[in-house]
Amino acid sequence: MTTRTAAAGTWFGHPKGLFVLFFTEMWERFSYYGMRGLMKLYMVNYLFVATREVLQGDGSPTITGDPMAVVGWETIRNWINSDPSTAAGSYASVIYGWYTGLVYLTPVLGGWLADKYLGQRKTVFLGGILMAIGHFIMAFENWFFIALAFLIVGCGAFKPNISTQVGALYPEGDPRRDGAFTIFYMGINLGAFICNLVCGTLAATLGWHYGFGAAGVGMLIGLVVYTLGQKHLAPDTLSVAKSKASEGAAAVAEPLSKDEWKRVWALIALCLLNVVFWAVYEQQGNTMQTWADERTTWPVLFGFQMPATWFQSFNPLFIFLLAPVFDMFWIWQSKRGSEPSSVGKMAIGSTVLGLSFIVMVIGAGFVGEEKGSWFWPVFCTLLLTVGELYLSPIGLSLVTKVSPARIVSMMMGMWFLSSFLGNTLSGYIGVLFEEKVLTAAQFFWFLTGLGLATGLAMWAFSKPLNRVISGAKPAGT
Repeated sequence: MTTRTAAAGTWFGHPKGLFVLFFTEMWERFSYYGMRGLMKLYMVNYLFVATREVLQGDGSPTITGDPMAVVGWETIRNWINSDPSTAAGSYASVIYGWYTGLVYLTPVLGGWLADKYLGQRKTVFLGGILMAIGHFIMAFENWFFIALAFLIVGCGAFKPNISTQVGALYPEGDPRRDGAFTIFYMGINLGAFICNLVCGTLAATLGWHYGFGAAGVGMLIGLVVYTLGQKHLAPDTLSVAKSKASEGAAAVAEPLSKDEWKRVWALIALCLLNVVFWAVYEQQGNTMQTWADERTTWPVLFGFQMPATWFQSFNPLFIFLLAPVFDMFWIWQSKRGSEPSSVGKMAIGSTVLGLSFIVMVIGAGFVGEEKGSWFWPVFCTLLLTVGELYLSPIGLSLVTKVSPARIVSMMMGMWFLSSFLGNTLSGYIGVLFEEKVLTAAQFFWFLTGLGLATGLAMWAFSKPLNRVISGAKPAGT
């Protein structure tokens, strides 16, 4: 009988496969966040304007450009808003929202493809190749939307299937599982931290396309790590199911039981509650990045002017610093019998996220219409990160615990569906800031209200959701 175990051997008390997935995901996130950190500023300051800044940052030399030469721009521009007076920042906000949303919609298809046809390993490799191609196509500025299409499809194949392989490394009831996802989450943020220092610096010193090219190289490195570490990974759920079927075990297409359907619906309910969380959270790469570029004075470090894109590295930096602290705190709470449930933690996360933007309300009052201290966006990010740690890695772990094993990748894709809706919504919310429909203080109060409302809704639904979730067995065991 085939079992779901990886090659023998552990590092730091965890299977070696965890660290293969850690470094694979680190480089994939290096590529994703490296491109994302440049994306909105690239659209506003270079791609969709006639006077283009050659380098990222104030005082860059300029050249003349033609936005209409970008394939598909006229169609997309008219679809968003045909009013010729619309600011480039508004278009960029909506496009940013749709892009960061769609990379979380396609994982539903990527999970289905892996569960039904290719298995997780082949689908991850396919996704990585498509993303690398997309990053390199970014060097051809008129193919911008074609590059985005490759990145969206590639991420859909990659993202749900790398995460589910983490859960597959651990047997049922293994207490290391939540810790494993915390470690894995730190890998995500290690890549997110490094990328802006590399890609953002290259964009500021050599040009935008060098930054995008570095993101593509990072993706290729991730694929090399993944290929070399295959022996340390657990078998795909698809291969295990086929093996069991060939040995006369349960059929691959066995329908879901009543209990399994309850667990599926519980996850869907959580996905719906998460939508607003992600709509607020993703402002850090949208309107918060605009604030960091246009309304923030960044320090000079050893004679080098810190680029505004480095702002995107503070969130992952705080995750490195805080993740071990919260891991120990939750262990301490567990020993005392006071640790919140998974849904309870997620409610805390949404509440803290909302409260974090009160910092920006205060900051907007101090800064006014000028440039001000970097303290405001950075301290807001610190608090925002606390909210993220209470929700995002907990949710990833929860999906692998609750999902029926034979559809675990598809359910991971369903989890990311909430990010699609939230990210897309974030783009339209950002227009309120870009078009000055709301003042800066009003806008940040609005974000505060959305976060708090989501947290309260999660608290209200926590008891019935916990009843369903508490009886679930981990998927992939």
